[in-house]
Amino acid sequence: MAVKLRLRRMGAKKKPFYRVIAADSRSPRDGRFIEEVGYYDPTKVPADINIKEEIALKWLNQGAQPTDTVRSLFSKAGIMKKFHESKATKKESK
Repeated sequence: MAVKLRLRRMGAKKKPFYRVIAADSRSPRDGRFIEEVGYYDPTKVPADINIKEEIALKWLNQGAQPTDTVRSLFSKAGIMKKFHESKATKKESK
């Protein structure tokens, strides 16, 4: 099962609100998902990004692939940097 970290659209028409979720890559965009990782609200200025860091790092370490947009959100939150640093320390310890 290939797990993707992606956005799930919520909210009303013309007022989008997104949840960042871990889902099977074969499931539909707003369909079944495994776990909620955080949320993203682009309607606010500045955009409201709230990511549960521990859960996001857990899924990245298990091999889940983030979509381009989610990767960008993780970079803004500093999660991708922590993920790459943890990978580097694992390689050094071997």
